[in-house]
Amino acid sequence: MAAASSRERVRTVVLVLLGLLFFATAIVPVVDSIVHPPRCTAGPMLNAVLATLGVFVFLAARNPSAHRSLILFAAWSSFAHAAIMLVTSFQVPAQRVVLLASAAAVAFGGVLLMVVAPSR
Repeated sequence: MAAASSRERVRTVVLVLLGLLFFATAIVPVVDSIVHPPRCTAGPMLNAVLATLGVFVFLAARNPSAHRSLILFAAWSSFAHAAIMLVTSFQVPAQRVVLLASAAAVAFGGVLLMVVAPSR
């Protein structure tokens, strides 16, 4: 019984932290694009979606089993995002190190989400 409680606590903490991290890392560029209009609007739009996803992952921590599909969507979208950053890192050599590090971090977040996703 204690192991299940501990597992639930870890799940909740991971979902809260990842939700806040998604939101925090995505909202900064959105706010920056409001203050300094960007040349391309695709980045701020994507970041607005990622910030929103972060809010919902954070809220899913209250009842993870009811939000399993959202948690899995966040995981798979993290893998897709990491894959695109990986490909982009080879197309833009000047930003390769930053993109590779970011891709690894995002993929790790996806792995964590998969690990903490409740079973059916």
